[in-house]
Formats: sequence, structure tokens, C-alpha cells
Amino acid sequence: MRGGPLDDPARFLRAFATNQLARISPAAYVKLTGQTGRGEAGTESAESIAAYFRECFEDYARELDVPLARMPAFLEGKVLLEYGPGDLPGVALLMYAHGARKVYCVDRFPLVALSDKNRHALALMVDGLPSDMRARAAAVSRGQALDANAVEYIVRADGLSGLDAAIDFVFSRAVLEHVNDLDATFRDMARALRPGGRALHQVDLKSHGLHKANRLDFLTWRDSVWDLMYSGKGFPNRHRVDRYREAIARAGLAAPVMRATELARKDEVDDVRPQLAARFRGLSDDELAWLGFWLATRMPE
Repeated sequence: MRGGPLDDPARFLRAFATNQLARISPAAYVKLTGQTGRGEAGTESAESIAAYFRECFEDYARELDVPLARMPAFLEGKVLLEYGPGDLPGVALLMYAHGARKVYCVDRFPLVALSDKNRHALALMVDGLPSDMRARAAAVSRGQALDANAVEYIVRADGLSGLDAAIDFVFSRAVLEHVNDLDATFRDMARALRPGGRALHQVDLKSHGLHKANRLDFLTWRDSVWDLMYSGKGFPNRHRVDRYREAIARAGLAAPVMRATELARKDEVDDVRPQLAARFRGLSDDELAWLGFWLATRMPE
């Protein structure tokens, strides 16, 4: 069973050292690792970045059951909140271009960087919009930063917005699996939403490359050891679907609609079960198999 540092001392020492750097100096950690929120810097072209954000926007429209042609009507006048926009608030800009009044973006780490490549990606996204949306987006994406009256970027150590009944729609993509305090995040969400406001999140429950032979074997590390290695870096918190349901209920949000996007095989579940860390042993086979899902909820009227 993998449960402590002596099982893999080299891995533990590397992860522990970088975790301390992330705790002490988040900006230095980001610079050292070249994180973008989508992976490591240098592995993408401006074209692929622009295509990624367009795909994200279309995914949100599909999950909201709003045809793309109707997104301007859905977004018109709304104030939005995105958790974890990464190094480029591309989806936020597309939301604004399609009619949102303002988009707040909140992150734990100071990732946003309008490098030449990112500015090129922004230009490609803007150029691909209809003329009225293009003008709206271009007006706030000139210079060295996006206009904060349209897209406001907030960096806080806890990754929380601190907003109060100001938001109509909250969204995120592959972010909630990284937060240190899931309950606090959903409480922040509930506080930020206006009555009837909606929330839509894509959650990735995979290991993010931290497994070995079995896609679920990263769940065999004891929590105390995992926290020493990864808690400061925003690596997967390892919460499974049961914890999301509990956090949503405690926050006072409506019962969520959750749709699995990927499932582990039965043999993977069976092989890992005898070695699971304590907090995962009570999960059903179905819950353990979830490797990702879409989550939709709302603030009751």
C-alpha cells in the first residue's frame, strides 16, 4: 500500500520542496513551473489557445441548454464570476463580448500574463466574432491589461471572491478539484449569487498525472502525506462526488444536477479498493468510478 513518504522518498521530497515554495512565494512558484491553468507554458500555440477558449464557451452554452445564437440574450446585463481563469481570461472576454455586463475572475495564484502569445490568442478570438461583439471585445482588450470595468481580475490567497449578492452566473472549468477548502468555496459562491442565480462547473477528478499504473491509485496516499506534498500548489484535492453534494447542501444551494463525463473501468475500481486511503473506503463503486462531471446548481429564489 502507498501511504507514506518511505514508499517513494524521491517523489515525496521533490513534491514537499515545491509545495513549500508555493506556500511561501506563490508568484515564484508560478514563474518556476510556468503554469497557465491549462498546462505548462510553451506547449500551446496562439491558435490552439484561441480554439480552446472558443470550445469552452460553446461547452457552457451547451450545458446551459442555450443555443449559441441565444447566448447574447441569456448574458445581456448579467454580472458573472469565474473561478480560476488561468493565465488568460479568454472565456471571460467571450462572455463579455456576448453581452455580459461584467465578469469577475478570481484566482489563488497571480497567473494572468498578457504575453505576446496570449495577446495574439486574444486577437484571434476577437477577430472571429461578429462585428458588434468584435467591437465590444476589442474595446476592453487593448493595452497591457483587460479593462477592469469589463473583466476584473482578483487574486486572493484563499481563492474566494468575497462578493455579496452581486452575481447572476458563476462558472469554472477544471478548477474546483484544486481548491483547498471546498465548503468555503461553495459558501463564497452562495454568498456571491443573487436569488435565482445559476452556477455551472466542469470538474476533473482524475489524478492530473499523479497516478502510476491505475488511474485511481493516487487515492491510496494518506491525506496527511498528500497535503505535505501538494496542498500549497493547487494540485488535486482528491474530493470525490460525495463531497461536492455535501458542500453544496451545506452552502444552501439547490440540489445539484451532476452528469459524469468519464468513468474508471470496473477492474481499476476493484484493483485499487483494498489500498484506498481511509476517507475513500466508504465510497460506492459507482462514486469511486467518477473521473469527471458537469455540475449545475442555483441559488434558491
